[in-house]
Amino acid sequence: MLTFEEKWEKVIACDATYDGQFYTAVKTTGIYCRPSCRSRKPKRENVDFYETKAEAESSGFRPCKRCQPEVDRSPASALVHDVTAFVLTHYKRPLKLEEIADHVNLSPFYVERTFTQATGETPRRLLEKIRIDKAAHLLRTTDMSNLAICYEVGFQTPSNFYRVFRRLKGCSPSMYRKEGADEPFIVRDSGHSSI
Repeated sequence: MLTFEEKWEKVIACDATYDGQFYTAVKTTGIYCRPSCRSRKPKRENVDFYETKAEAESSGFRPCKRCQPEVDRSPASALVHDVTAFVLTHYKRPLKLEEIADHVNLSPFYVERTFTQATGETPRRLLEKIRIDKAAHLLRTTDMSNLAICYEVGFQTPSNFYRVFRRLKGCSPSMYRKEGADEPFIVRDSGHSSI
């Protein structure tokens, strides 16, 4: 689902959204971590990524003592993982809360309430964040037009794309591309909305 470069960006940003979606293994230390781990960042060439804890451990890596990737954080962690995985897989198309809830066999109300309590953001905000993360990656790595990127990452209207991009990245897509963005922008998001 994510390229090496995209995973590396999430690790550098300590992005907890992707915890459980992949694990970062450091060849020089023999340790694997969550993307959100706050430990000192390794050199990029010393990193491998694994989809599961079992894959990392079977390759000889041991869990980080700081972020404890082998420990589930809460009873809601399975729900958060399943919702995030579903949204990561289907972000390019229109998604409704009901569809996400059907996927995890729970009511929309329960999914939204539990997901929001566990992560501090609604499934709608997660979807927007994933779409904007993908758009930012495409802006940095391709010469696709802003409009093409808008539709490629699943937005239905350019006005919504530009509004959400500015809210999350603090600038327009054109400015983001122009500045080159060597380091990932810090997400500036304060509100919540439902799907």
